[in-house]
Formats: sequence, structure tokens, C-alpha cells
Amino acid sequence: MKKHILLSLFVFSITICSWAQIQTPEQFLGYKPGDRFTPHHRMVDYFEHVAANNPNVKLIQYGETNEKRPLIIAILSSPENMANLEQIRTDNLKRAGIMEGTPSTAIPINWMSFNVHGNESVGMEAAISSFYTLANPENAKSQEWLKNQIVIIDPAINPDGRDRYAMWYNQKMNTTLQPDLQSVEHNEPWPGGRANHYLFDLNRDWAWQVQAESQARLKVYQEWMPQLHLDFHEQGINNPFYMAPAAEPLHEQLTPWQHEFQDTFGRNTAKYFDEAGRFYFTKERFDLLYPSYGDSYPMFNGAIGMTIEQGGGGQAGIGGYNSVGDTVTLSYRIAGHYTAAMSAAEVTSQNAEKLLSEYAKFYEDNSTNPKGKYKSFVIKGESNPAQVAKLLELLDKNGIRYGKAGSKSGLKGYEYQTGKSGSFATSEEDIIISAYQPKSVLAQVFFEPNPALHDSITYDITSWALPYAYGLEAYAVETRLDPAGEYQAPEFTANTVGKTPVAYMAAWEGTRDVAFLAELLNAGIRVKYPEFPFEVEGKSFPAGSLLITKGGNEYVPNFDQKVVEIANKFGITLETTMSGYMDKGKDFGSPNIRIIQAPKVALIGGSGTSSLNYGAIWHFFEKELNYPLVNLELENMARYDLNKYNVLIMPSTRGGGLSKPAMDNVMEWVRGGGKLIAIDGALNAFANKEGFELKTFDTEEEKKAAEKESTELAKEERLAPYQEGERVAISGGAAGAIYEVTMDETHPLGYGTGGKYYTLKNNSSRYAYLTRGVNAGIIADNDAYRTGYIGFKIKSKMGESMAIGTERAGRGQLVYFVDDPIFRGFWESGKLVLSNAIFMVGQ
Repeated sequence: MKKHILLSLFVFSITICSWAQIQTPEQFLGYKPGDRFTPHHRMVDYFEHVAANNPNVKLIQYGETNEKRPLIIAILSSPENMANLEQIRTDNLKRAGIMEGTPSTAIPINWMSFNVHGNESVGMEAAISSFYTLANPENAKSQEWLKNQIVIIDPAINPDGRDRYAMWYNQKMNTTLQPDLQSVEHNEPWPGGRANHYLFDLNRDWAWQVQAESQARLKVYQEWMPQLHLDFHEQGINNPFYMAPAAEPLHEQLTPWQHEFQDTFGRNTAKYFDEAGRFYFTKERFDLLYPSYGDSYPMFNGAIGMTIEQGGGGQAGIGGYNSVGDTVTLSYRIAGHYTAAMSAAEVTSQNAEKLLSEYAKFYEDNSTNPKGKYKSFVIKGESNPAQVAKLLELLDKNGIRYGKAGSKSGLKGYEYQTGKSGSFATSEEDIIISAYQPKSVLAQVFFEPNPALHDSITYDITSWALPYAYGLEAYAVETRLDPAGEYQAPEFTANTVGKTPVAYMAAWEGTRDVAFLAELLNAGIRVKYPEFPFEVEGKSFPAGSLLITKGGNEYVPNFDQKVVEIANKFGITLETTMSGYMDKGKDFGSPNIRIIQAPKVALIGGSGTSSLNYGAIWHFFEKELNYPLVNLELENMARYDLNKYNVLIMPSTRGGGLSKPAMDNVMEWVRGGGKLIAIDGALNAFANKEGFELKTFDTEEEKKAAEKESTELAKEERLAPYQEGERVAISGGAAGAIYEVTMDETHPLGYGTGGKYYTLKNNSSRYAYLTRGVNAGIIADNDAYRTGYIGFKIKSKMGESMAIGTERAGRGQLVYFVDDPIFRGFWESGKLVLSNAIFMVGQ
């Protein structure tokens, strides 16, 4: 077992004598940093201890996790800066043009975030040691650095995931160091500690702010808007240490200064690593394209965002062997992150003036002369109002300004829905997002139709344009369009209780409407929907509209009051009719008016399923719908009594996921009347299997032709240069390619979509049209492609394929989603289609 020498800077920091009543981490915790994992509450105790005994440290609790753990930041600086803290904060916002006025101070803000991934567990330990050094008034170096910067430390972005991992590890670890990676302590069970309570990857939630932790953190982040942001991670145990500069592709909106400072930081940190003989790498793997990371999001907000990755991760534990037989210890990993943190404080101090001037220049240049192709973005007033409201909520969270468009004609722009340029006019109901504003870059990135991809090897998805994610009618314009005034959302007029109508009628257009339905069902109120459009008393309604009829709800006490109260809670406008006799369409007594039986839903999780897909569905039910959900484990599907449920949701799984006994149990339940919703990789359990309609190819001839082509390509690949192997591999995959899906509005899966839906494709799966099933959503042809990376091997084959469909099995149904409809919780338009599958299909 080889031993590593810790960096002298780190050794100095943890062996220095304590001052006043402040204790070192070892004195306070009762063990040396690196001996074991610290519970989150003990970290909080230590931060409170230091803050209570050092007037130059301020703790702020900015939020709370789903499991009720506090989210905190520590703010540190010199006595002079701390006395002027609020002025420094507001001056920073003035520097960006977010607040009006001229700054009177010149102090940059250096923000460090640790442990966004819970089982990248060195983060919080390194935060404790870094905090101690920076707070120590007897440390001459750190106190000199703090004279010209504010340091903000977030010691644990993800306390729930961190404690899930740390508590499990502390229970499993051997008293005597055991670095054998086969030992149980090095193999954490599903779902692992990486994600938060709802199994979201918080490092991909910065922009979208779906999760409570992200919402709370970004609110306080927007109040400070730092010049520097370090995001501390861990990577595999066989990797050494990664630090900025970042890899290609680098988004074209980034400035030369941002690249330059990344290099400055990298070289400064490398100096300390070289002295200690530690290995590292830069400019590889971790790019700056996707806008929702802890490095890219700050970059698009004018800061220097940097990912820091120490080799180790959850597998390393307290210490584990790497591939060359060295023991990668927790102490060694703490030293790596600690050194990077101290280097950041040092280079911030050395470059304080330049950091501020370039930050101000970033905002000045971009707000007056945006560099992107598109200078304005128009959301049409005809768009789904519920989805528009959700979009504006996201823009508000990110500080992006918008206004009403006013009436203008003769405009030209890129139409998102068609993927082509066209002429259009704006109206008073339209919304304009102009790039001529402080958050210019972020706005352009959020709405850019087709991000420039200088390198196809990327770390994440390559398209995310919000009009597609929200299913909106929108245009991107190459010229400047200024708002005609402040946008005022249509004012909601509260419904009132009057004479009981024959029926209340409500739209079915978005997540808000689904939440409304869920609460009605939870309250025991019977809800129906029409299978055909209808007109009554001069009002028109499409198929799938919600009907809450007097008949069938006589048993509900205070029926009218409950319906009205629930509708007002969600901002739902209720229409009424005093007659069940339709002017057009089916009368309310028709067999084609379906009752929505409140579904009893179970979600399959556990080892073998995608924890991220599972978590997104779980969160959707609990936090957006407030609808009951039972969680089942994949490995026990053979023994469950499934008759307790009438809907099963199977998130993406490896290889289909179901054992033969489990498949037998599930299919017996489906044939008896159950509804199984299969997503992404879960379709492999049924595709090309006897007894199922789901096929990769329509005919045997198509299959043979595809196999022949694949064989020919394989021959070419064998001759490809060895170093081109990764590029060859991705030619058969997709990384966030957006396709238009044509929806069948006559089928329940198509209700509320207006006949279109945009799917985000992150897999190479392609399925033929169902022969006897319903092809409710199809990729009609290859022109349905809109944007994002998809490999040449599969791009030409995506046309004429099924994207969303259903087939019958006995008295039950299988519903297929080829792609994840609610990817990372931010793909809003897919939530309605998934809700159709849950609440509407099979009623």
C-alpha cells in the first residue's frame, strides 16, 4: 500500500494551533479530517461554532431540503469588508446593470460550492478544512487574500444525498482500512447518494430550478452574482485530478477573459500540485455547453465558472486501491480540493481588479451589442396560456426580463414549430424577450434554436430551446425588438358559486390542469371527459376537456363550493352550462363521455431502473400533482399483488429489466385490465418479443437491409484510427436531439397537444409503426428533426417511426414512450402527454 504526501499548505492549515475559543476541525469533531465521513449536522455545528467566535464570518440559512436539513452558506472577508457587506453586494448588482447606480466599492465575490453530488463525498470534508483556514485570523496568507474579496462557501448543496451516502458508508466501513474495492463498503446500493431526495442530479438543475435546493440556492445566488464560482466534484477512482481550463465544446458566448482566467487558475493550481508530485489533467471531458451546470450557468451569468474533479468518488470511501495499486485515501482527496480552494482565493486576490472590470465589461458589451445570431425572441399569444405562465415563472427565477410586444407587422424570424424562417406579425398579447438586457447571454442561450456545436463529443445534451420544452408558438428574430411596455399576465377572475349548473367545463392544456384534476379526484369528485369536440350555449370545447357534472356528484357535500374553491386555487377558469343537450357533438349522457376513474398508481424503482427517470416521475406526482403514488421495487415484481393498482409506470431500465417471473406477473395483471406505461429503456422488455406489437422494423426485409448496412459500417469502423473510436461510437447515438412528433388528437394521448409535441431524444431507439396498436405520436419523416446532436447512422432512419403509442393486451393496455417525456423535470410539454397516459388512456 503506497502512501501519499499531503500538500504542505494543507498540512499547515490543519495543524496550526487554535485561537481564542475557536477549535480546529479535529478538536471539534473528535477525529482527524479524512478518518471518517462527517454527518451533515456536525458540519453545520462546526460552522456555527466558528461563526459564533469570529465576527468576520456570517452564516445564512438560505433554504431547507426535502428531508428538513438546513442549506447554509458562510460569508467570509476582512473586518473592513464585512462591515460594508451590503454595500459590496448591491454594488456588484449595479456593476451588472441589474440594479441602477454606480458602484462605490471594488471587491470581487468568490463563491465555492461543495458536494452537489452526495456520494462525491470529499466535498463537504474539504469545505470544512477550507472554511477553517479562511476563517483563521492567525493565518496571514488567508487574511491577506480576504482584504480584497468576499468568499462565500456553500459546504453541501445536496445534504440529503450526502447523508444517504455518508451514513451508509459509516455503517459499512471496516475499522481497519480496507481498500479492496470488492469489499461491501466500496459498492453502495441503488440509488446511491449522488442525487437528492427525489433522485435529481442537482448539478443539472441550475438553470431549470426544478428542485427545492436549486430554487433556494439560485435565489440567493441572484442576490450576489459572484465573479468566480468553483464547483467541487469527484470522478472515478482511477482518474487523478481535473481542473479548468474546460474542454471543447466551449459555448460561443463565452469571452476570451473567461478562457484566460480559467487558464490562470489552472496554472496556479498546477504549481502546487507539481510541488507535491500529484497528477492532474485539464482541457478534457468537461465542456461548457449545456447551460444548467455549476460551471456553465455562472459562465453565462458573467462569472468564471469552473468544475473541479478529484479522483475517488463514492467507490473510494475512506480509502481504495486504484488501478495501479495506490491507495486513494479520503485525506489525500481532501488535500486536492483544499489546494484548489486556496488557489482560487489566491488568484482572486491577485486578479481582483481585472475580475471586476471584465465582469462589468461582460454585462455592458452583451446588453448593448449581443453577439448571438438572434437578438429577440417572441412568444405568441396563441400559445398555451398555462405553459406560458410556467415559462415566465422560469424567466423570473433567472432574472431574465421580458415585456409585451405590441402590434408590429412585416417581421421575419425563425419559427420554432416548423424549423424554418417565415414572416409574422406581433400583437398586444405576444411577449418579447430582448437580448438587450443585463441577462442577455442567459436569455440567448435559453432560446437559441440551434447551439453551435464545435465538437460532437459532449458531456451532456446539445439542445434545450425553451419553446420546444414548453410546446410554445415562438419566433427567434435576428433584429432588435424592444418591448412596447410591461407585460401583464391575463388577470384571473375568480370563479363564484351560483346556481348549480348541469356541468362545469375546464380546459386540458398543461400541468396546471392536471394538478386541478388530481385535487378533484383526491376530493372524491367525479370528473369526465368527452371523446369528441362539442359546442354548447355558444361555447366550443375540444376532446379531452374536463367535465364536472352535477349528475354523479350528488353525494359530494358542498359540491359547487368545493369545485369552485379548487378551481380558484389553481387559477382555472370554469365555464358552465345549464343543459346537457349539445348544439354540436355528443350529449353529456353519451357513452362517449368517459368517467375518469381515479387511478391507483405504482411506480417501479430499485436496482436496474434509471434512478433519474424514476426520481423525475416521483417528484412530478408528489410536488406538482400532489397525487398518491406507491413505490415498488423491480427485483420484487414477481411477488407483488398488482391487483391493488390499475396503473404501473416503468421508468427506463437496463435491458428491459423484468425477469421472466416478473414479466409473467405483470402481463397477467395487464391482461386482467391493468395499464402499464413503459418509458425509454423499459421498452426493451417488449420490443421484438413474441406476443407484442412493438417492433424495430416493419418487415423482415427492412431488418435484413438494416443488418447489412450495419455490417458494412462495422467494417469501415474497424479501419478507423484508434483515437477516433469515441467519435465512431457516438455516430450511432443521440445527445438531446429534438424532433417534432405529430400527435393524434382523437386519441387520449393527444389531448391538449394541439396535434404537436416535441420530444427530446437521448437514445438511438427507433420503432416501426404499430400494426394493430395506436400510433398516437409519430415522427412522420426526417424533416421532423429540429435541432441537437444525433449520429449519422440513425438520423436518416428516424422518419416514419412511432414515438408514443399503445397496444391492447387482453382487457388492459401497454403505453409506450420511446423517449423520456419529463426529462430532468424541465421538459414541461411532456408532462401533459404523460398525464394523458396516466389519467385518460383506457377510461
